[in-house]
Amino acid sequence: MPSSGVSAAAIAARLSALGLSTRVEEQRQHTSVEAEVPDALSAESWREVLDVVAEADRFGLLATSLNDRTLWAVVRKAAPTTGDVGGPSHQR
Repeated sequence: MPSSGVSAAAIAARLSALGLSTRVEEQRQHTSVEAEVPDALSAESWREVLDVVAEADRFGLLATSLNDRTLWAVVRKAAPTTGDVGGPSHQR
């Protein structure tokens, strides 16, 4: 599992420990974590949740008019720093 997957799994585990239902999804350039946020989340729990997602590269909250709230966090996969990054025709 790429390091982004490990970081995202750790974020998901910590959110789950706070009582949130999470899902992790691998994408081409990042690993994402989503969690459904219940209406009755206390202010203290919100602070803990924000501490957790602050470890991600980006995070946010999607709220709908139906009172659904989904917290999301993204951990980017590292770009290659050595090797043939530009392809066979790339000149260094």
